Amino acid sequence: MTSEIRSPVTLITGATGGIGRSLAEACRDHTLILQGRDKARLEALCAGLPDARPLLLDLTRPEAFAAALADLPPLSNLIHNAGMVELGPVAEQSHEVWTQTLAVNVVAPAELTRLLLPGLRQRRGCVVFVNSGAGLSASADWSSYAASKFALRALADALRAEEAASGVRITSIYPGRTATGMQEKVRGQEGADYHSADFIQPATLAAAVRFVLDAPRDTQIPELTLRPGV
Repeated sequence: MTSEIRSPVTLITGATGGIGRSLAEACRDHTLILQGRDKARLEALCAGLPDARPLLLDLTRPEAFAAALADLPPLSNLIHNAGMVELGPVAEQSHEVWTQTLAVNVVAPAELTRLLLPGLRQRRGCVVFVNSGAGLSASADWSSYAASKFALRALADALRAEEAASGVRITSIYPGRTATGMQEKVRGQEGADYHSADFIQPATLAAAVRFVLDAPRDTQIPELTLRPGV
């Protein structure tokens, strides 16, 4: 990539998941950098888009981020979409589950943001944190996931205050249950049936993110909450 890029440059984490693929499609007119762990899936996704490149990166290894990001151009948009969830009561969840959940859902977004902020400041870009309804209210068996999403909310709030003078806009999006493979797994852990039509569709969430990215410069959208329709 060169400094002559004219279209917005957008990095999306968790790009090969259901929401990630919809985000990539919604931003297909951008120069895309798509993060994931599966090389074959990333390359297949990039091949179907006009201007996209893969970013093979394990989000549990923040020590590897700097080298992986070294040749990226300044970003217009950084979309933190990747996440993981394991349900279970506090009495039964091991520290390994807590450590991995916090690493993927909080530490990785914090470190990626830190490393990419100089370019985002240069372009007066936008950082979107795809949070969750669990980042607003915690329920039984959701402690590790909700704790990570509460922390992600705090990260976004602090970053918004810190970057106000730089022109970097920060948005947290709190979607309700969304029709993805992760949601199907959660429903299985809850012992419930999964019917995709009952939940927010990934393309709908992606459209909301695109609305945030395209907001005129005289405004910003600090928070946006989405819930399944009735």
